[in-house]
Amino acid sequence: MDHPVIHVSWNDAIAFCKWAGKRLPTEAEWEYACRSGLENRLYPWGNNLTPHGKHRINVWQGKFPEENTKEDGYAGTAPVTHYPASKYGLKNMAGNVWEWTADWWEVKNDPNIGENPQGPLSGSDKVKKGGSFMCTKEYCWRYRCAARSQNTPDSSAVNLGFRCASNLRPHSITDTPVTPRSKNEL
Repeated sequence: MDHPVIHVSWNDAIAFCKWAGKRLPTEAEWEYACRSGLENRLYPWGNNLTPHGKHRINVWQGKFPEENTKEDGYAGTAPVTHYPASKYGLKNMAGNVWEWTADWWEVKNDPNIGENPQGPLSGSDKVKKGGSFMCTKEYCWRYRCAARSQNTPDSSAVNLGFRCASNLRPHSITDTPVTPRSKNEL
């Protein structure tokens, strides 16, 4: 199946990433990747939710929670390959399923932290990004690149998954991490 993995706790995601020789992205890395390195971008492809009338994201359409009209073609998760890739080659950075990040949750990030801020050293909740197929602008407009939410590390849900990150650039032999240059690029 080519749908995203779901019902994965943060603890399970960390274990899988370690097994695969990877890690979860920091919140800053996730957001930078979502915007393909650009500033002031609502969605991975730009600021229009449905450019040229085409869906590029799997979110709730209709009146939540009574009726999902499935205008994007899906009532639940969509295949991870269904929508076009971003400039960075990433798919489904927004919508479909929430994605765990490595960072502990805090209500507001410190704007004075420069490169790749990583949040507090401890906490009770972890940051998740991207929104899900259950989000709608009228209820949960969190499928924007800058939006965020949180959950306890032992939680899982039908709309919660993860993606792995690596310090190596794809198709590269360097080990230079890909990180935002400043807080403004978050």
